Amino acid sequence: MKIQILGTGCPKCRTLEANSREAVAKMGVDAVIEKVTDLDEIMNMGVMMTPALVIDGEVRSVGKVLSVDQIAAQLTEAK
Repeated sequence: MKIQILGTGCPKCRTLEANSREAVAKMGVDAVIEKVTDLDEIMNMGVMMTPALVIDGEVRSVGKVLSVDQIAAQLTEAK
């Protein structure tokens, strides 16, 4: 599973990344977490507001910081 955190490095982006790492650890999911900071790449994914969560190429959340439980639910749904 590939998880991408889209954002330029703002506090909300860092929180989303930390929550994603915690959710992956909590669930024992085999996942690679990648931080995407390039604005052109973010816009090419159709995202205009950060932070955003992308799981296996599908944008799951835009413009908000999901909690660990919310991310875990997204991971379960993506399986």
